Amino acid sequence: MAETSELEWAAFAAIDWADQKHFWILVPTGSRQQETGELENTPEAVDAWAANLATRFDGRPVAVCLEQSRGSLVYMLTKHAHLVLFPVHPTTSARYRETFYPSGAKSDPSDTALLLELLVHHRDRLRPLRPDTTETRLLRLLVEHRRRMVDEKTRHSNRLTACLKLYFPQILRWFDDVDAPLVCALLERWPSLEQLRRANPSVLRKFFHEHNCRSEDLIQERIQAVYAATPATRDAAILEAESLTASQLVVILEGLRRNVAELDRRIAQVYGKHEEAFLYASLPGAGPALEPRLLVAMGTDRDRYQAAAALQCYSGIAPVTERSGHSQWVHFRWACPKYLRQTFHEYASHSIGYSEWARAYYDRQREAGKSHHAAVRSLAFKWIRVIFRCWKDHKPYDEQAYLRTLQRRASPLTGRKWEPAAGFQKLSANPS
Repeated sequence: MAETSELEWAAFAAIDWADQKHFWILVPTGSRQQETGELENTPEAVDAWAANLATRFDGRPVAVCLEQSRGSLVYMLTKHAHLVLFPVHPTTSARYRETFYPSGAKSDPSDTALLLELLVHHRDRLRPLRPDTTETRLLRLLVEHRRRMVDEKTRHSNRLTACLKLYFPQILRWFDDVDAPLVCALLERWPSLEQLRRANPSVLRKFFHEHNCRSEDLIQERIQAVYAATPATRDAAILEAESLTASQLVVILEGLRRNVAELDRRIAQVYGKHEEAFLYASLPGAGPALEPRLLVAMGTDRDRYQAAAALQCYSGIAPVTERSGHSQWVHFRWACPKYLRQTFHEYASHSIGYSEWARAYYDRQREAGKSHHAAVRSLAFKWIRVIFRCWKDHKPYDEQAYLRTLQRRASPLTGRKWEPAAGFQKLSANPS
């Protein structure tokens, strides 16, 4: 939506959203008379309220301030073109409330009045909500949901590990990944060591073959370990309770694995048809998981960020500098979208093995005494500048062109060559 002139606002409104009822305040332009009311949290009530504003003000734009950038109320309000939403971060409104109510007094009418005051007097510091394209928003929801599923899978995998340590710790030595399909299938069929040892060796060998374990030496080693294993406990209560828990966790992990696979399939479909996918396919080390996340992080609105520094700060990659008197200190940025910061951090980490200058930069940061994550964040800071320029110019990234630019600038990141070390590529300080 194009920026609307101040003279075009028909009215200003603020809504303090809640689970059941929303309290609202509205002031028509040029009037000091406040109108208040409550709004049921139903699509019918919200549509009726919005339609009444459209009729009353002849479809002219109405500025609406609320403490939500996504959620049911936002989705119901964005259907109406005459409503321009100004989301306010809850921390912003809380600090603003503390300014006038240091006692901590709080109520829905007073909170809504403060939101309206923010909108009327400090609108220049607020950013109107401008939804991205449907394809980009769908991709954003899919990748965020996938990340939640992966985190949930990790949580239940850790629970299964803790459970096995109590009554069946040998599984953790025999297999590398406790949440692998092979391990889940084995625990589903034989949830305890006693049950596993009762199985015939030929049955175990057939089971491993059916689950794509083809190394005869490894199969024989595992079978021998099964019959030589000593039970961790003979307490019947522990054995029954923990084996039942392990069986239930295995079912949960299998369901989560299917969910992640289905999300991967749908994400690949949506991303493959997106008109800007070529920009992120050119980034070294991104891959099928990070390319859609980077696309979502940048979006398609070229006016969203005017400079790379805005994205570096908003994402939480840029550190925070505090000054007081003669003191100055730099620290990690806590207030930021965590998933956005995680996206750039993970991409920078993956790029080290695929980009020559990224590896050189990471090595220099480590040699300077920085920890791994501090070095990766510093690298992500530089990657954001590169990605931002590609995004603004609508041009894919070219590693060789960037290296030539670094050489022209006599950058210390050039002049190193790739050397194989311990099975992977590493940069040498010797010039090629």
